[in-house]
Amino acid sequence: MALTRLEIGTRTAFAGGQTFGDVGRYERIDGVAHFSADPEHGDNAAIADIGLAPRNGNGLVEFSSDFRIIKPVDNDHGNGRLLLDVLNRGKELALKNLNSSPDAPPDADPHPGNGFLMRQGYSLVWCGWQHDVPDAPGLFRCNVPNARNADGSPVSGRIVISFQPTAATTTQFLSDRDHGPYPTNHLESWDSVLTVQDYEDGPEVVIPREQWAFARLVDGRRAPDAAHVTMDGGFEAGKVYRVVYETSHAPVVGLGLLATRDIVAWLRYGDADDVGTANPLAGALGRAYAYGRSQSGRFLRQMLHAGLNRDEEGRIVFEGMLPNVAGGKMGEFNVRFGQPSSLSNRSVNNVPPFLDIEPDGGDGVLAEVTRRGVAPKVIYTNTSSEYWGGHGALAHVTPDGKSDVTLPDNVRSWLFCGTQHGPANLPISDTNPDTGARGTQALNYVDYRPLMRAALYWLDRWVTHNEEPPANGYPNRADETIIPADSLREWFGALPGVEFPTHQKVMRALNFGPDRAVPTVIPPEVGDEYPSLVSAVDADGNEVGGVRLPAISVPLATYTGWNVRHPDIGGAGQTLAPGGTVVGGAIPFAVTRAERLASGDPRASIEERYGSRDEYLARVRESAEALVAQEYMLAEDVDVVVGQGGEVYDAIVGAREAVAADD
Repeated sequence: MALTRLEIGTRTAFAGGQTFGDVGRYERIDGVAHFSADPEHGDNAAIADIGLAPRNGNGLVEFSSDFRIIKPVDNDHGNGRLLLDVLNRGKELALKNLNSSPDAPPDADPHPGNGFLMRQGYSLVWCGWQHDVPDAPGLFRCNVPNARNADGSPVSGRIVISFQPTAATTTQFLSDRDHGPYPTNHLESWDSVLTVQDYEDGPEVVIPREQWAFARLVDGRRAPDAAHVTMDGGFEAGKVYRVVYETSHAPVVGLGLLATRDIVAWLRYGDADDVGTANPLAGALGRAYAYGRSQSGRFLRQMLHAGLNRDEEGRIVFEGMLPNVAGGKMGEFNVRFGQPSSLSNRSVNNVPPFLDIEPDGGDGVLAEVTRRGVAPKVIYTNTSSEYWGGHGALAHVTPDGKSDVTLPDNVRSWLFCGTQHGPANLPISDTNPDTGARGTQALNYVDYRPLMRAALYWLDRWVTHNEEPPANGYPNRADETIIPADSLREWFGALPGVEFPTHQKVMRALNFGPDRAVPTVIPPEVGDEYPSLVSAVDADGNEVGGVRLPAISVPLATYTGWNVRHPDIGGAGQTLAPGGTVVGGAIPFAVTRAERLASGDPRASIEERYGSRDEYLARVRESAEALVAQEYMLAEDVDVVVGQGGEVYDAIVGAREAVAADD
């Protein structure tokens, strides 16, 4: 058993001792999990550089992770299911995305939201897996050793750091999102290169070496700094910069995959004799599932690709997985000099396989777990943004985009039409207050979380009772619901005041050398573009190739998985994708027929569609109940969706009426 010690720091009541139906009260356990992995074990061999990690006296590689468990006080009142919430950049997600919990300060007790997971009886666990997460309250990290050569010297090599400022700046930190950096090992290296592009896939221009330095500006003067770069005249908002340099910092990034695997394996199968601490869930678990959103959904795909769904004793770890908004990608989660938070288009994130099972029997995402007999049931859920990011369709079409690929029997995949990458809500705004990212259109405000609750429900029914979930729902060639992204340029260009992206997100073939885990071609050789395929749209511009929430089937706006950068943040004409994540948009209908005619909007106005607010909400309820009948939504969420429809109606119609009254 690779978990060697469970160090419990605190054990407290969860949510102030709130009671959740028949399950009762929950408790929260926080601490540090300690691990020792055998680098020679066949089930650990997939971890990049594990053979170069320092070993203890028993020949094992040691590392540790922050963890949290939230479980029923009385295990017998739980449902016997463990849900691992794979952390996203050190942050919890499941309560916000499955319980619709509001945001809370990072060091606060997690808010239970609507209590969905607790009412169902789930036990939840979080375990740090990312080595470079900042040391900050409320974040979970994994502490891993650095790889060393046989003579004890540090492993060195070239690395590429990419960044795209949303505001002009004089200095750039050599990391993504202020995570731990990879410092240069030579401040004066003239082999280092800085390039600039007007947009992500544009022509690359080398900036003369004498115009920039590894340094920070202090009182207007350069102060040498191995973790920063500065440039004469500063970095422009909206432009894409890449720094290529050498580092001697090589953490064994992939050990986070083992931490994730092994804490769940111990909670399922271990006892006090293994680690000297009583297992708080001993004998209580019959099934284990994993949920991950965005980065952590891609992490689950990486875990599957590496075959890491059985522990060192040969036992299955997860019977089911729910990767959300992962699209066709994996990530830099098991690679030398890995940047787990990077979404650069020149990253190993964008290297195949994209498909679960390759038609020619090649190295698909599920190939290794299938070979080992530990393939879980998987339900993929994606939004329009993954398709407009250039990679969503690659998970179910051939790389040339010409043919559909049949998914394995143990996989379901659903596109939530007209939604964006992150679960959205009101108020209507063109700016994200957290990131400062601003679009030329309002940001998408469709909340897809009711569909996520149904997805987890069906994952459990599928695993536990072998009840088939609802059918796959995504755009495809067979019913002609999948089209090239650029084919919608003319349609959206006809809407008054709407700008279609001049420079869209694309994926290209990349060559990093023969081993994706230890890249040797840095920067990579860039090849042909993969096809960018998205859902077809209806007469209102709303997507048809997947699961349609009432917001899409009974619309008040055209909802997109894309937006365009506002000129105020630079990069005019580019797809809005701060940090690499595509942001969606909302283009409301005119409220009245007169307003529509005055603007030249070809879409029917709200008053032409719905006679009143009550009529609109009645149609929303009818649409929601149809989704329940189709089993894509739970009955308890009908009122939730109707309430959201009323809020959006009031936000659009009420705002226009207020403007009219002022006039």
